[in-house]
Amino acid sequence: MLDWTIVVPAFLTAAVEWVEAFTIVLAVSLSIGWRAAAGAALAAFATLAAMTAATGGVLGLGLDIRWLQLAIGVFLLMFGVRWLAKAVARGAGLKALHDEAQEFADTRAKLARGDWTASWLIAFKGVLLEGLEVWLIVVAFGLHGRAWLSSTTGALAALVIVVATGLVVRAPLQRVPENTIKFAVGSMITAFGTFWTLEGVGGAAVWPWGDWSLLGLAVFYALGGFALMALMRKRSIAGAVQ
Repeated sequence: MLDWTIVVPAFLTAAVEWVEAFTIVLAVSLSIGWRAAAGAALAAFATLAAMTAATGGVLGLGLDIRWLQLAIGVFLLMFGVRWLAKAVARGAGLKALHDEAQEFADTRAKLARGDWTASWLIAFKGVLLEGLEVWLIVVAFGLHGRAWLSSTTGALAALVIVVATGLVVRAPLQRVPENTIKFAVGSMITAFGTFWTLEGVGGAAVWPWGDWSLLGLAVFYALGGFALMALMRKRSIAGAVQ
């Protein structure tokens, strides 16, 4: 049975990364063709699948994973805070929004100076590097046996939707509200990181409301992010006036 509190953040996180990976593959396909670019992407996906399967096997050994839960919690905190900080800075106008069209143009410029092999490697490394963040999130959420299927389902569903949409439009997916998604995912992942870190240190009793505490934490971080965004925007405007 799927746990939607895991499926949703896994889906949203993966969607952002897959959009960026698709942009790179699209640019490469215009240089060496769809078949070659798709082959590079499939090679990267095969690597990620092998890593996921190997990690799932380790987590399924029935070992005492409290120390691992603590480590994953800290990782999720760092990952979530990084995404949340970037989203807040972009929302406040202090950092430029991510531009898929510009990334597409930059990749095309690199390809103009390279050969077939270099182009193939750009597609492979692009998908692999973006996919590594998805893999880390899938592994982190799959820490508990009941969440392994849910985290994988969320990531794969995002992949299918992004690829299908990309094949239809045959252009960089610029209309995806990436910063909004990163803000929401940053809040959720930071909440999971806080929950698992403190649970790893103090045990399940540290959260008297159990999994419902995750919702409260996510709302807390989201409201804090909005407040910080408004404060930074206000200071930025005040500084510009002076």
